[in-house]
Amino acid sequence: MIGSSKLKRIDTKSTDTLIGASTICEGKIMSEASLRIEGQMNGDIECAGDITIGENAVVQSNIHARDVIVAGKVKGNIYTKGKLIVTSSGVLIGNIDVRSFIIEEGGIFQGTSAMNAAAVQNDKSGGGKVIDAKAHKQQKSEQQAASGGN
Repeated sequence: MIGSSKLKRIDTKSTDTLIGASTICEGKIMSEASLRIEGQMNGDIECAGDITIGENAVVQSNIHARDVIVAGKVKGNIYTKGKLIVTSSGVLIGNIDVRSFIIEEGGIFQGTSAMNAAAVQNDKSGGGKVIDAKAHKQQKSEQQAASGGN
């Protein structure tokens, strides 16, 4: 209903927009729901939902989304609040700033990666703690020397 004053609630889990295989799209896309690209896209994408880049898609975009799946070719930076998956057929050339990053065997990623600060702060288990091996070995040697070499 055009002109209706009632706003329809958008389901961000459903795919609202499909850019088909025979479509070339140029310009900025802003979407509240999820987006699937099977064709070509040139321009930035801001999506509150998820973005899926199909196997034959060619995308030159900076992408902001909740979750992103790359099965085609993407040249540009990707920022997610959730996870980024590069499938075995996916190629990603660009920098990423994500909460979770998965790359399947055969997938290609060229760029730099950063994990969202919120994800690092939420890891209270200490399982992801990185230490300097040389400094750790030196510290251990000093502790053994101080305790009599045991």
